[in-house]
Amino acid sequence: MLEKKLKEAKEFIFKNFSQIPETAVVLGSGLGKITENLTEAISVQFDEIPHFFNPSVQGHSGKLIFGKLNEKAVFILSGRIHAYEGHSLDDVVFPVRLMRFIGVKNLLLTNASGGVNKSFAPGELCLITDQINLTGTNPLLGPNHEFLGTRFPDMSKLYAPSLRKIMVDVAKESDIKLHQGIYAGVLGPSYETPSEVRMIKTLGGDLVGMSTVFEAIAAHHAGLKVCGVSCVTNMASGILDKELAHEDIKEKANLAFQSFSSLIEKFIEKL
Repeated sequence: MLEKKLKEAKEFIFKNFSQIPETAVVLGSGLGKITENLTEAISVQFDEIPHFFNPSVQGHSGKLIFGKLNEKAVFILSGRIHAYEGHSLDDVVFPVRLMRFIGVKNLLLTNASGGVNKSFAPGELCLITDQINLTGTNPLLGPNHEFLGTRFPDMSKLYAPSLRKIMVDVAKESDIKLHQGIYAGVLGPSYETPSEVRMIKTLGGDLVGMSTVFEAIAAHHAGLKVCGVSCVTNMASGILDKELAHEDIKEKANLAFQSFSSLIEKFIEKL
């Protein structure tokens, strides 16, 4: 069933895009402005693609865009769907599986996250070095899809060291402050309680968010090289004496846009 769905979506992609780039980027909440820098852009709405769904969350435009950043071809998935919107995990990870199915090799996952590490500040960027899946579920549950990957994929290098090195080098060359840390993924949609944040800190998490972990697992399982960058848009619950609001997250994402955009463009250029 999954293979049939992927073939139908692949047929649509090949009809609408004349080139398949080596790299795809998933943009998180409030980070869609980078698409304004694309040249030769061609886009389709998610719900035009077989078995894709439009996001219901503000800050996710729900478009697949082909374009060039500094003359380097790239696919950008502007937004994503989340399990907390009521979607199955197969639907949540379908877009990244499709990227591998059509021939993409590198996947850059981005997100807006809450800072657990007190040395982080809203508006700063963090390279994801590893993740902690606290959702209580996994996109690989059920029968294994052998055409994608092995039943028991190794996760010791989930976020590809080679891509992480390129990202670190680019940040240094461009004088962009880039933290490194571990991303804790929760199901949402409620924000974490202060006690849950303390637990995440004790477990070694530096960031917390409601996306990315499922996509990273499914993409790695399918053979994509995965890299991840978080935009710290707020400090997690209990770190500061302040209530959390989605509008604040979008605002901080906008503040980080210049450094985020420069980092991503130069990273893609070096791949």
